[in-house]
Amino acid sequence: MVLLSFDIEEFDMPLEYKGEIPFEKQISLSQTGLERILDILKKHSVKATFFSTVVFAENSKNLIGRLLNEGHELASHTWFHSDFEEKHLKESKDRLEELFSTKVTGLRMPRMMPVSKNAVENAGYSYNSSINPTFLPGRYNNLKISRTYFKEGKVTQIPASVSPNFRIPLFWLSFHNFPLSFYKKLASDTLKKDNYLNIYFHPWEFAEIKDETFKLPGFTVKNTGKDMINRFDEFVSWLKSENYSFGTFQEFQKQIES
Repeated sequence: MVLLSFDIEEFDMPLEYKGEIPFEKQISLSQTGLERILDILKKHSVKATFFSTVVFAENSKNLIGRLLNEGHELASHTWFHSDFEEKHLKESKDRLEELFSTKVTGLRMPRMMPVSKNAVENAGYSYNSSINPTFLPGRYNNLKISRTYFKEGKVTQIPASVSPNFRIPLFWLSFHNFPLSFYKKLASDTLKKDNYLNIYFHPWEFAEIKDETFKLPGFTVKNTGKDMINRFDEFVSWLKSENYSFGTFQEFQKQIES
């Protein structure tokens, strides 16, 4: 099963690089990208999971409503993208459920930050997808953590996919910077070995973010905007041509725990 997921959030990445971006622009760029993502998923009739911050959700109710109406899953990306307290775990889950009358069972931490497994369980989540089981300088070293899903207490941990050999990450930056043929090879190897693929993206990747005031490094903006739309569309077409199935995290969890 292919698990496509998107971290839908206020686009605050420029602030990490001392760039400038007003809050309204952070939201509007992500809204534009989310519309484009939903159009591609609808075109191919595939389902995905969307991890949303409360901040983005409160400012994008129509789009969240659309994704739910089209059969996608809503999960939590906590309350804010750049500010976190443990209480936000339960508060964000409750708020998203209140706003959209849907059951929120999954969590992904902003920037894949570590989080207390007990806190996740106590907040009422049944799965967590906040681990990238690889080494990324300056971000994390998770080489000793399982590459594939595992149970921790009552919570199913579903790490992001990495290749079976050398744990090459298949996250969004790889998708932008590797030749698409090489990325497809890694994805194919992972699906054959693990029987599923968990890859994640962000809506702003599908928007126009090559703005000098953002001060973003080249590797973060390569193949974004229209290039990303075409690239992602081609990738989903390829996955369908290979007869892989797509599902939400909730569907996947039911499958592995049945």
